[in-house]
Amino acid sequence: MPEITQPVDLADGRRLNPAAVGWTRRPLHRTALPRTGRVKRWEYWGVMTRRFVLGLTIADLDYAHLTQIYAYDRLRDHEVALDTTSPGPMRPGLPDDLPPITARSGPISFVDHGRGTRLEVDHPRVKVALSAVGGGDALGVVVPWSERRFQYTLKDVARPVSGTIEVDGEREAVLAGWGVLDRGRGVWPYRMTWNWGAGSGDVGGRTIGLQVGGRWTVGTGQTENGLFVDGRLHHWPDELTWEYDLSDPRSTWTVSGPQVEAVLTPFHRRVASTDLGVVASRTHQAFGHWSGWARDSKGVEHRLDGLLGWAEEAANRW
Repeated sequence: MPEITQPVDLADGRRLNPAAVGWTRRPLHRTALPRTGRVKRWEYWGVMTRRFVLGLTIADLDYAHLTQIYAYDRLRDHEVALDTTSPGPMRPGLPDDLPPITARSGPISFVDHGRGTRLEVDHPRVKVALSAVGGGDALGVVVPWSERRFQYTLKDVARPVSGTIEVDGEREAVLAGWGVLDRGRGVWPYRMTWNWGAGSGDVGGRTIGLQVGGRWTVGTGQTENGLFVDGRLHHWPDELTWEYDLSDPRSTWTVSGPQVEAVLTPFHRRVASTDLGVVASRTHQAFGHWSGWARDSKGVEHRLDGLLGWAEEAANRW
């Protein structure tokens, strides 16, 4: 599982470039792909603050494109979900170049700038004006199912966030929130289920980011697992074990492996589903606090207690 240190093309047309398979500490993959043929592109930002949980998505799924705004107010136990789906690919589509990039669709915009990314939402019910500070490592991974089915994912965890969030008239001035970027570009099989978890926060005077995944990478030789300590990535090559109970929204989620023993205790769970016959999805996403420990590449153990984040199972037929 090599570390890639120079820019590389993800594919030659519809075929995976073997030299692109591996992992990176920063965005190095040029992801030029056709605009049709099971090609998926998305930009997702998850944000957690003292009061609000946000999930903001711009996605181009080939057969359709969509924007999703999800907001949860912890103080009021108040949830807002605003989805817009339109047939056909986005025009113009999401960028395939190396950052800095700009992604806009409907009321949502993500704009990279000199020190990070500006996140904005302008909707009558949800208004967001946030800046997510950049500069640290991010985990980029190419997952090869075959030469014609493959995915590039970039997970950028523990980005400090500040600005304002307003949901149905309730406003928070965010001084110390956390953001996570999930960027995806690839050509997918028709059916896929994955696990994903992320955590961000300050523990014992260090900024800690947790990034864990599962199921979708099994058998490919690649993983999207790792620990960020003060912006430095420590990548883990091992698959992890996930334990959770979808029938109990308040039950814990446990993720374990040679380098990590992490438990998410939820304070809220979101269930989102779509069933359009040929196309369907169902996601269980638990938001809460992580506890436990994880080791860096030098074997030093770091506590995860108090990290804000989530764990999820997503099943897609697309």
